[in-house]
Amino acid sequence: MRYKLTFVVGLAVGYVVGTRAGRERYEQMKKSVKGFAQNPAVRNAAESAAQTGRQAAGRAAHLVGDKVGDRLPSAVTDRVHALRERQRGNGKVYEDDDWGTSNT
Repeated sequence: MRYKLTFVVGLAVGYVVGTRAGRERYEQMKKSVKGFAQNPAVRNAAESAAQTGRQAAGRAAHLVGDKVGDRLPSAVTDRVHALRERQRGNGKVYEDDDWGTSNT
């Protein structure tokens, strides 16, 4: 509930600021954000964070799989086993996974 309230407040503040600023200010902010997002340092940091998140998710999946084990549906356990085999096969977790990456 707290997150929903925070989102609604942020939405309301954004609307008020946007309507007061006008179209020119909107275009100026849009250009600034686009320039920031295209900065190589920002892109590298975002990719590094995405890779770290994928690794943490892989470790968490293994821990949960080990603890929950046979109480999971077979479709889930098959997926976990496939991920483990892929990790053993190439030494990397999610080498072909493009989740969290951007082509923009």
